[in-house]
Amino acid sequence: MRLFTTILLIFILISPLKANTIYYLIKIPNLKVYQIKTPNKLKYFYAVNPFTLGAEKNIKCSNSNKEILDIKYKIISKNLSKYTEFFLKKINLKYIVLCENLSISGINTAGIPEHEMKTLIIDIKFDENYFERVIHHEVFHLIHESYKILFKDIEWKNINDSKFNYAKCSTCSDRLNLSLLDETDGFLTEYSMSTASEDMAEVFSFLIADKKKIENKSLKDPILSKKISYIKKNIFKIDKNFKF
Repeated sequence: MRLFTTILLIFILISPLKANTIYYLIKIPNLKVYQIKTPNKLKYFYAVNPFTLGAEKNIKCSNSNKEILDIKYKIISKNLSKYTEFFLKKINLKYIVLCENLSISGINTAGIPEHEMKTLIIDIKFDENYFERVIHHEVFHLIHESYKILFKDIEWKNINDSKFNYAKCSTCSDRLNLSLLDETDGFLTEYSMSTASEDMAEVFSFLIADKKKIENKSLKDPILSKKISYIKKNIFKIDKNFKF
């Protein structure tokens, strides 16, 4: 029996991933393999039909055509190649799902990180102006989920002016704009002001996607400078060789 189990496991590992195997891995239906041979061992899947997820069936995403997939895969894989296999294991990310018009309870979103399933769902049709940066924003949410002991909301809040208050949740807030503010005053975007975790994710995303711009801003913004240092310090605790 033990020999049979071993043979079956080997067969699964070396065989092309079928739809039912993918569902077993990440519990998302209607997916096919896009690319599973990558340098950092990320495995990419795409939706061949729309899917619905969640206990309340409130997560929805639709399929895309091959031409758009091919274009967006190049952009996404280029950005995610910045993370090493070692770091991805640390933050529990292994699978990327590509689809269109991703939403939660009717609210459009760039991505949904599923920490327990080691999965990041990405809306490949999200706003082109912010598309590459939001990839890293969503990656940070996986980092945060894995290392809440390092990225503490209370410590982050204490960096801000004592008069400032975040909203109770990101969806409770009307601070949604992702554009870089001319005058930062401790916050890179309007969306940064929604919650502490979104603020951290915005700082991290700029550090990865547009480091020079954010560091130039921090020269005149002591609060932002402290936030950058906080993110870097704690990322290096996860991986001392991390490259910003």
